[in-house]
Amino acid sequence: MVDVTDEKEEPPVGKKRASEYFQKRQEVKKQEAPVRRSAASGSDPRYLALHLGGFLDSNSYNWGASDQEDTGKVNLGVTYRMGEWVNSMDLLFRADFTNYSFNEGNAQKLSFLAILAFPDANSRFPLFFGAGLGPGIFMKQIRDESALALDYQILAGARFFDVVDTVGFQLEFGLKNELHLLKDGQFSGLYLGAGTVFSF
Repeated sequence: MVDVTDEKEEPPVGKKRASEYFQKRQEVKKQEAPVRRSAASGSDPRYLALHLGGFLDSNSYNWGASDQEDTGKVNLGVTYRMGEWVNSMDLLFRADFTNYSFNEGNAQKLSFLAILAFPDANSRFPLFFGAGLGPGIFMKQIRDESALALDYQILAGARFFDVVDTVGFQLEFGLKNELHLLKDGQFSGLYLGAGTVFSF
């Protein structure tokens, strides 16, 4: 007579059991984790902002025959969101056109700036803050003054995405400064601008 003994595999215990338990928990968390999405373009939205504004107060120093006030006039630009540091801040590219008026004549400058702004657009938070730096090139300049400048900006504002389909609105306030590279001229202006934001 042959004895047959059923051999049952013992359930995993100790380290093996704990390892399987935590692995299953991680898989469940990954499946349940919500993904933030833009209504227009998924989890990593791009946007293009067009803005127009002017200076509330501005001063120029060592630019022209003497220091002058209210020299900053019209400012318009375009801002494009190039990328982000996830859940923290955005990297923006901005091209700015600024018109100036002096006793000696008018000046016009085109600026190209890299801007860090937070929080990131994915958060959909309506307020934003940032700072930027970049070169400025004068397309028109008063006589015997620098054709190149170093621009830097500090800004804050509010933006609302997808108000009408993929079109939103933006209001921005900040400080625009510049240092002339080939002369000793300077400019400082407090500005206010508004425009539209296109997300895609």
